[in-house]
Amino acid sequence: MLTVTTPKPLFLSTRRLHHHHLYPPQPPPSPHKPPKSLSISALIIPPSSSYGTQTTSQKPQVYQPYRPPPSPVPSHYRNLDTNARLDILSNRLGSWFEYAPLITALIQEGFTSSTLEEITGVASIEQNLLVVAAQVRDSLVEFADDETVSYFGSPGSPEILYEIRILNNPQRVTAARFIIDNGFDRKKAEELARSIKDFPRRYGDRGWDYFDENSPGDCLAFMYFRQAHEHRSAFFPELSKAALERALEVVETDRARQRVEAELEGEEKEGESEGGLNVEELVRVPVVRMAIGEVAGSSVVVVLPVCREEAEVKKKKKKTQAEENLN
Repeated sequence: MLTVTTPKPLFLSTRRLHHHHLYPPQPPPSPHKPPKSLSISALIIPPSSSYGTQTTSQKPQVYQPYRPPPSPVPSHYRNLDTNARLDILSNRLGSWFEYAPLITALIQEGFTSSTLEEITGVASIEQNLLVVAAQVRDSLVEFADDETVSYFGSPGSPEILYEIRILNNPQRVTAARFIIDNGFDRKKAEELARSIKDFPRRYGDRGWDYFDENSPGDCLAFMYFRQAHEHRSAFFPELSKAALERALEVVETDRARQRVEAELEGEEKEGESEGGLNVEELVRVPVVRMAIGEVAGSSVVVVLPVCREEAEVKKKKKKTQAEENLN
């Protein structure tokens, strides 16, 4: 009996070819890998010249103890105790700019303005005025001459110096000299300080370029110049003329003076109407503009007379008509 054995496939055969591999056999992985050698390269950048000079120029810092600011109290008042300072402030001993710093020193010790007012009799408003005026005077001591500083040693000087507190140091010096030359009081000093402070903000207004910003008199004159235009717009020629006359008294530069004089001449020419009558003789009708909220609930509109003809105007009209009839 014949038996046929089918040949097994090559991959099922137990025989394996060990010597006919296409690639060489790989060694088995070892449990301990040898360390790999790494090559590291470092680049050292030299410092810049500016940094090098900065580090070389730096010096070791030495500890400096805290130094409190200098005391505002005069030297001959610093050794006094609290009771002595209160006594000086109560009796107003010495000059005002000498005892004014005592207020600041006492407040730093714990006193309040109301407490100082009860003890010394100096009102809180006056305390603030003295303290601020003393600070303004200190700035004049630093930037102004001795003659200017000595002028503000009188008892009424704090009120004047208080008004120029809103100015910077150079403006305070020029304003102080102008106040001395013109003998201004507190009200005039207030107008001067406000005009100097407000002048740069008025750039572009009518006639602004004719006045000098560095001149206190021109700044004050320009304020009067603007007031004259406001009075003219409100039909008050007499007030407008008075404002221009005040401007002419304080103006300093020639260019600004010519502008004020030209405006004053135009004001006088406009004072006469074409018919030969003064503008003041004309009857003015005031116009009242009501807001929306004032007429929102109104259902009826009533027009009432807002002016009446005066007896003097009637007499002048009759006199004018009589003269025309005679002619």
